[in-house]
Amino acid sequence: MIGAHRRTTELGLIVLAVLVVGGAYTLASLGTEASLPANVIPFLGVIFGLLVGAHLAVRRLAPLADGILLPLAALLNGLGYVWIARLDKDLAALQATWTALGILGFVLTLVFVRRMRDLDTPYTLMIVGVGLLLLPLVPGVGRTINGAKIWVSLGPVSFQPGEFAKIALAISFAAYLVRKREVLSMATFKVGPFSFPEPRDLGPVMLAWGFSLLVMFFEKDLGSSLLFFALFITMVWIATQRATYLALGTVLFSVGALFAWRTFDHVQTRVDVWLDPWQDPSGKGFQVIQGWFSLAAGGVTGKGPGLGQPNLIPAADTDFIFAAIGEELGLLGGSLVLVAFVLMVGAGFRIALTADREFDKLLAAGLSTLLGVQAFIIVGGITRLLPLTGVTLPFISYGGSSLVANYILLALLLRISDDSTRRLNEGSAA
Repeated sequence: MIGAHRRTTELGLIVLAVLVVGGAYTLASLGTEASLPANVIPFLGVIFGLLVGAHLAVRRLAPLADGILLPLAALLNGLGYVWIARLDKDLAALQATWTALGILGFVLTLVFVRRMRDLDTPYTLMIVGVGLLLLPLVPGVGRTINGAKIWVSLGPVSFQPGEFAKIALAISFAAYLVRKREVLSMATFKVGPFSFPEPRDLGPVMLAWGFSLLVMFFEKDLGSSLLFFALFITMVWIATQRATYLALGTVLFSVGALFAWRTFDHVQTRVDVWLDPWQDPSGKGFQVIQGWFSLAAGGVTGKGPGLGQPNLIPAADTDFIFAAIGEELGLLGGSLVLVAFVLMVGAGFRIALTADREFDKLLAAGLSTLLGVQAFIIVGGITRLLPLTGVTLPFISYGGSSLVANYILLALLLRISDDSTRRLNEGSAA
């Protein structure tokens, strides 16, 4: 009964998400071309077909999984597509293809990952994750785009391996921490009034710090560096329940960021733009300032879909798509997008709380942290709460690597939810 109720709720919410996306697509076309889009029915049909396919896969392969995650992803993905189509129809066609591939990856993950304990291999996946993370540094393979060396080209295919590395590293961190939790929880080393684990036990923290600095220094990617280190420190904190690791992690990353700021021009530029973009309003600060103007022009209710000028924002379909949405949907629309992320992250942590196995619990918390921190980093950069980093807004920004990776992440959360609920029901029945 629980599974049937969740799947019925999921299907109803998917229908609602498709109607919202279809309405936004129609209004955006009316705003830009003053006519109804000729392809609105095929558009809705394709979206609904893809999502129903994902829903049927969940119904068949993970019937007891959480019922809100897939509809929320559908809503965010659909709204992102509407604004990408609003900005560049060629990119919209590519994004539609990536959406189909993302849902295929979602289904294949559910097909091949039938038990979460099959992924409980810390060192293998850590090697895979680190290899993917460092792949852009390989000569002849890595590519530098917009100052960051985070892309890889293999023949005609270009992708960001870091998007898949984050999932592999989250799994390996969870598996490692299950084995080392007790050792890391002990605080027998005294420094004044503070207690820390033995220095030899802090090796994993220092290793994660070193890799985050490597990404920051050599790949020139502050956002991914912050994301990976925040992931590890958060998972260590959850596993050990010791706030010491949060404080230590903050200090270590701050030291590394300070050194990078003093050493590398690209980091200095980002910090200078963050502190005062008006020093160069027509140059380095133009993107941030234009994003502010767009958000300000949207006001509370927005100019309306298709009635703004988001094309004036550089990289509006990737880094600044939240500003484009804020201009045309206003504070209310932007807040609804953030609420959707809060609900998604909250559902992920609810899955973590109800999981009965430590590996599942830590992995669900880590995957949820990835979604939440990534959304926070990019929205914080747009609103100048943080320096601009260039990471994508999950499910919304244009980008094939990000979209496929996040659908795989979503499938893993649903698998954890299904496994945990199944064991809970079996225990109750017994």
